Amino acid sequence: MKAIFKSAWPYAEDALNLPVENVEAAIPFYETIMGFHLVRRDDSPRQSAVLARDDIQIGLSENGGDPAQEGCFFEVDNAEAAFAELKENGLTAHPNWIERKSPEEREQAGFRIDQHGATSFKVFFVVAPDGLCYCLGERLPVK
Repeated sequence: MKAIFKSAWPYAEDALNLPVENVEAAIPFYETIMGFHLVRRDDSPRQSAVLARDDIQIGLSENGGDPAQEGCFFEVDNAEAAFAELKENGLTAHPNWIERKSPEEREQAGFRIDQHGATSFKVFFVVAPDGLCYCLGERLPVK
């Protein structure tokens, strides 16, 4: 079962201008692991690419920004299905797993519940090889 990516909320200002050092090197992770497809590439005024999945788009750009300080929150219809899909696609590392957990523990998503105002989300995190951090979350029913 594939998860549906419902919306993308950038941590800063623009989900279509996420900083990467090398667009060409970054694209395979998004296509292979995250399930995006390439919509377009631009060489001017700088190297950039727009990728899409379901009804959302993100843009990667060699804009000089710091990828370690940027990323997006992706609202998904099912967080567990999203994690299972990414793992099936080859996802092997989670920011909390690197050098801290055994390989057996790396099979777990590290789900947690986060609050955004009055809304609760079941979330997990993915750090792309380019350094961008993504939080994937499923909106939980109001109790």
